[in-house]
Amino acid sequence: MAWLLVVVAGLLETGFAVCLKLSHGFTRLWPTIAFACFALGSFGLLTLSLRKLDVGPAYAVWTGIGASGTAIYGMVFLGDTVNVLKIVSITLVIAGIVGLPLSGATH
Repeated sequence: MAWLLVVVAGLLETGFAVCLKLSHGFTRLWPTIAFACFALGSFGLLTLSLRKLDVGPAYAVWTGIGASGTAIYGMVFLGDTVNVLKIVSITLVIAGIVGLPLSGATH
């Protein structure tokens, strides 16, 4: 259950990163409000998951999901550049995300 919280928190991190861009420096109301909601949800779920998980692997999975999710979203929906090196790099991050929970990182 704790890893599920980390996964959802990572997806919310993707949401707050995208909304941060869409807020244009907090000058647009609705993306700014969405940013705050996603950020609070993300940090809240990460905090709950850390009751059961080691901080290093949980934080790495959280940031990995957020970083790869944001990069993928940017390429698909925001016109970010797509190239082979970027796709290979995101794939390696995802491999790490899958591997860390399999390491048995709980306490």
